[in-house]
Amino acid sequence: MKTSDFDYELPQELIAQTPLKDRTTSRMMVVHMNSGELEHRHFYDITDYLHEGDVIVRNNTRVIPARLFGTKEVTGAHVELLLLRQEPDDIWECLAGNAKTVKVGTVVSFHDGKLRAQCTEVGEKGIRKMKMIYDGIFTEILDELGTVPLPPYIREKLDDPDRYQTVYAKVDGSAAAPTAGLHFTPEIFRKLQDKGVQILDVTLHVGLGTFRPMDTENIEEHVMHSEVYYMPKETADALNLAKQEGRRIFAIGTTSVRTMETVWNRFSRFEECSGETSIFIYPGYQWHTIDGMLTNFHLPKSTLIMMICSLAGKDLVFRAYQEAVRERYRFFSFGDCMLLTND
Repeated sequence: MKTSDFDYELPQELIAQTPLKDRTTSRMMVVHMNSGELEHRHFYDITDYLHEGDVIVRNNTRVIPARLFGTKEVTGAHVELLLLRQEPDDIWECLAGNAKTVKVGTVVSFHDGKLRAQCTEVGEKGIRKMKMIYDGIFTEILDELGTVPLPPYIREKLDDPDRYQTVYAKVDGSAAAPTAGLHFTPEIFRKLQDKGVQILDVTLHVGLGTFRPMDTENIEEHVMHSEVYYMPKETADALNLAKQEGRRIFAIGTTSVRTMETVWNRFSRFEECSGETSIFIYPGYQWHTIDGMLTNFHLPKSTLIMMICSLAGKDLVFRAYQEAVRERYRFFSFGDCMLLTND
């Protein structure tokens, strides 16, 4: 398979630049994977498709203000850092803008030295290990100096940073939001729980593995960047019971899927565990964990659209995307959503 096989034409005006005022009013295309039927609904209708005994798994990661703008102390050259993953001893794996100028030993200063970062290791494709140097509490400094790293296709200013967080965001660590979850409100969750739907949490801190563009034409040559995940015991036990009882399991978003499939591939069941995953799911993958998922509309030639094609079939997914373009759906992070379901 080739990366170009997963390309499609998208008018630029369909890329959502701002979130809707009401999270639940996004449009929702329901894709019935068994019959191939497509329905046009709204997200608040999701309660019609989930039933007593169903399980929903969501990613409770929280986006940190991971984008920092600074200058090299020696030359004054501008450097942008995107914090991807925290490591021991105040070292962060980062994606560096103007990366060629950031070598081992380079020191970048932020806000007149309130925070400094020294490069300790040079990786490929702009990746750098940076040791953070500061006085005080790092998270408080980051809250003051950093900004929320919106995707590059969003050009409008985000008035309320909380709109790039899910309402259930809990564990700090992501460089990007698990955007399928942006549609939910506490009221929707209450309605689902009242129907007997079980809601479970996992954590995957979203980094380059989820949203970095493909840079190979041969899909099998693509290497995913690893991301940190955690599955709690409560979630693992509940998922194992649901499997045993034949109840449906739905994922909110691709990051929840990557966590569940990673754990299953590791143990052949669900277990409390943590680690790093670089799982890449594309057509031909043998699925183990879910019966359906809620997801947004993804970029052409992305690993995310390949995952959706793996679950529902490429022909059906691309027919759904063509329909979404014709019906003027809103695409990507702040856009509309798709519910993939087996009835």
